[in-house]
Amino acid sequence: QRVVLAKPSVDTKGDAQIVSRLGVTREVDMLVGKDENLRHVFLNVASGVDPDALVQNLAAKPVSALLVDEAQFFTPKQVDDMFRIAVLDNVPVLAYGIRTDFQTIAFPGARRLLEIAHSVEELKTICRCGKKAVFNGRKVDDQFVFDGDQVAIDGVAVTYESLCGNCYLEESRGRLSSDH
Repeated sequence: QRVVLAKPSVDTKGDAQIVSRLGVTREVDMLVGKDENLRHVFLNVASGVDPDALVQNLAAKPVSALLVDEAQFFTPKQVDDMFRIAVLDNVPVLAYGIRTDFQTIAFPGARRLLEIAHSVEELKTICRCGKKAVFNGRKVDDQFVFDGDQVAIDGVAVTYESLCGNCYLEESRGRLSSDH
């Protein structure tokens, strides 16, 4: 079976690879820019005619699934393209991502995914205190921060920590996005 992997180009962690928290990597087949039509890119890669494909000569088998990483970084229009791939092209789309940013504000792509997804399955994460984590705390130089751009990719200075509601409120000193 052939699974096509995609991620948004704004996710510069790992360049053209998906990088897991455990350090496992795999090169993506589609590195999609924010202004690109995701369905057109997919159809080109699926047919094997895309001269810019990161992995060449994949046309031997039909695509059995499209796996999308960091789905929150896609635009709502690109999420609609994922829906069209699933419905019109009859290719299952498995999109992985987070709902909200470090300020508890929904990413536009994540919001659209929740609106039109056929199903949503939560992957549970555990907070440092042992409770279910539902928020993402951003750290810069190992200190929690609650101001800044919505997107900052993990790197040397910027890291993220999964937090439960109690630990998030403790670190933010009780502040939520609606308090700005």
